[in-house]
Amino acid sequence: MNALMDSEAQQMCGAGRNERGGGRENSRNGYRTRSLRTAVGDVELEIPKLRHGTYYPEGMLARWSRVDTSVAAIVQEMYVCGVSTRKVERVASKLGISSLSSSEVSSLCSGLDAEVAEFRRRDLSGTPCCYLWLDATYMSCRVGSSVVSQGVVTAIGLGADGRKHFLGCDVVDTESEDSWAAFLGGLRERGQARGLQGRRQGPRARRGLPG
Repeated sequence: MNALMDSEAQQMCGAGRNERGGGRENSRNGYRTRSLRTAVGDVELEIPKLRHGTYYPEGMLARWSRVDTSVAAIVQEMYVCGVSTRKVERVASKLGISSLSSSEVSSLCSGLDAEVAEFRRRDLSGTPCCYLWLDATYMSCRVGSSVVSQGVVTAIGLGADGRKHFLGCDVVDTESEDSWAAFLGGLRERGQARGLQGRRQGPRARRGLPG
């Protein structure tokens, strides 16, 4: 990464280090160091500074982030699987990452909820399905200060392309006609009308429905 940044800075200057010529457009002004946490441990980067203007390796580093994208993916995967932020910190230390606090873990995972919400609201009109599978799995979920059993209801559709598509999911207190009707109504509003027309399932539906 240091060699690549050095090469990019050289191109911006129009000349190599200590090289004089008519094509030079800028010159170096030292480096600024920055630590980056990666899956193989901490590395020290030397980001070139220019006398005129600024240089930043946009394609390699996210601004204001000191964590490599692979490390962020590992942290988010552990978070989704229910690993506590403190345990994530201990795992990170085993990877050679000197420090990754609970607050940094929370910050890395803060965007997951928005991504999930966007996925659950996406338009389904371009995914017509001729068959629909409904299911529910009960899991222990934290609600406020208590841990209670709740149902995670899911819908998978068989599209005209012969492939299965994950259409949506929701969390309900218990399976009932009302909770299933609300879930299926949400899919219909998002454009999955053909597969849901006139279909309403009672409690504990576990079968495919012809569209």
